[in-house]
Amino acid sequence: MNRPPTPDAYFDGMYRDAEDPWRLAERWYERRKYDLTVAALPLPRYRRAFEPGCSVGELTRRLAARCDTVLACDRVESAVETTRRRTDGLPGVTVRRLRIPEEWPEGTFDLIVLSELLYYLDDSALDTLLDRTVAALEPGGTLVTVHWDHPVDEHLTTGTGIARRLDGRPGLDLLVDHREEDFVLQVHRRPGPDGRRAPGVAAREGLV
Repeated sequence: MNRPPTPDAYFDGMYRDAEDPWRLAERWYERRKYDLTVAALPLPRYRRAFEPGCSVGELTRRLAARCDTVLACDRVESAVETTRRRTDGLPGVTVRRLRIPEEWPEGTFDLIVLSELLYYLDDSALDTLLDRTVAALEPGGTLVTVHWDHPVDEHLTTGTGIARRLDGRPGLDLLVDHREEDFVLQVHRRPGPDGRRAPGVAAREGLV
C-alpha cells in the first residue's frame, strides 16, 4: 500500500531544533558525497541549473562553481534563509521557497539535481515530480539523482528503489550508475533534439 508523503511538520521540526539538522556542512560523508556528485557531471559547464530540496546550500555552493546560474529551493523558510546566507556573494545563485512538486519554476534547465529528496514523496507526487523534471530538462540536459540507501522511518523508499523508478523511464538515458553501501548516485541525460543519445565525455574530447 502506498504510504502518504512525509508531512511538513517533520521538516519544520527538524529545522526548528537546529540550523543544519543533518550536519551537512561538517560530516565527511556528506562532503565527499557532494564532491562525487559534482564530479559525476558529464559537462564542464552548465547554463541554468535547478536544485529543489537544497536544504542548507552545501551542494548549491558546489554547483555554483560549475553553472552560470543556479535556482535552489526548499520548502522550509529557515533552510532557504541559511542557503541564501551561505551563497551570498556567489554570482548567479537564486534561492526561493517552493513546495515541490506542487510549485514549479518557469523555463527549462540544462541541469536538474535531485539530492536526498525523492524518498519523501508518495507514488503520485513522485510521478508528478519526475514528469515535470523531464519536461523541464532541455534536450541533451543532465539529471542527477543521489539518495541514501538505508531504510529510514520517514523515507518511503531508498536510493535503490528510486533507481528502479527511473529505470527505463521515457525521455532519459542512463549515463552513470554509482552505487556504494550507503547511497546511489545516478546521472541521466535527455536525448538530443533528433532523439539520438548524446556522445560521452571521451567522445566529445576526441578520444574515441
